[in-house]
Amino acid sequence: YGGMGLDFSYNIAVAEELGNIRCGGIPMAIGVQAGMATPALTRFGSHELKKQFLVPTIAGDFVACLGISEPGAGSDVANIKTTAVRKGDEYVINGAKMWITSGSQADWMCLLANTSEGPPHRNKSLICLPMNLPGIQVAKKIDKLGMRSSDTAQIFFEDVRVPCRNVIGEEGKGFTYQMLQFQEERLWGVATALTQMETIIQETTEYTRQRKVFGQPVLHNQSVHFRLAELATELELLRSLLQRAVALYVEGNDVTKFASMAKLKAGRLTREVTDSCLQFWGGMGFTSEVLVSRFYRDLRLMSIGGGSDETMLSIICKYMDILPRK
Repeated sequence: YGGMGLDFSYNIAVAEELGNIRCGGIPMAIGVQAGMATPALTRFGSHELKKQFLVPTIAGDFVACLGISEPGAGSDVANIKTTAVRKGDEYVINGAKMWITSGSQADWMCLLANTSEGPPHRNKSLICLPMNLPGIQVAKKIDKLGMRSSDTAQIFFEDVRVPCRNVIGEEGKGFTYQMLQFQEERLWGVATALTQMETIIQETTEYTRQRKVFGQPVLHNQSVHFRLAELATELELLRSLLQRAVALYVEGNDVTKFASMAKLKAGRLTREVTDSCLQFWGGMGFTSEVLVSRFYRDLRLMSIGGGSDETMLSIICKYMDILPRK
């Protein structure tokens, strides 16, 4: 279908390299294409759907978006309210999606909707939804704290008709497919953040080496160079967890627990790294002229988007048999 036929570890290598882009929005937008909107289509979609949606997305001719979150259901995926009711050989879609990355420019959406009245984990389907259909309204581009180079949209659906053949895989398996898709999304996010944090630590080290306070470089203060050493150590521990999770995933294992652990740690570590390093930049850190202030805003999303820290903790608890699994 136009891809290189490589295993998932190459996706992670690309994600790490994209972390060298000096903002969070562009790696995230590419990640939507490669690790969020297309894995389920790649794994479970029909040949016809792959030809129609996957081929042009891989080629870069289509922009894809992922339609999961809603005004009343972010990390709580089971609670989404958007419906796709079967009418003959079509679904009629009604509802709304919120915080949709690339939503105002997307050619198609990988949409999660309720296709039956059954239990919430077995009544959902993923649907390839062209974004030029009648009844789709891109309400607004959301003004955000960070990731400002990435468009994030609120979208409404009113009696949108789409062929039933656009369902990815089996009807009613959408929740399961999305949970698998989340594994790749979360690992991708961790990989980009690793490089971004590494860059921040390196630039902060150089800046504090040059900046002098009370007659000596800021870096010569033990509290500064010890803190940078601690952050670098935490970063390498996170890298090892990511590499372990990717290796297991390539072998065909379920890595939901490790992906959730890595996502949780990445969200918290990005906050530690950006906050600590911004402090060492002093007044300059509070300006928009330096990278650390941009990453302070951009990377704050890591603990919220793609599943909040609290959601990651709940998943980890279930896999540790602390809480019952659904």
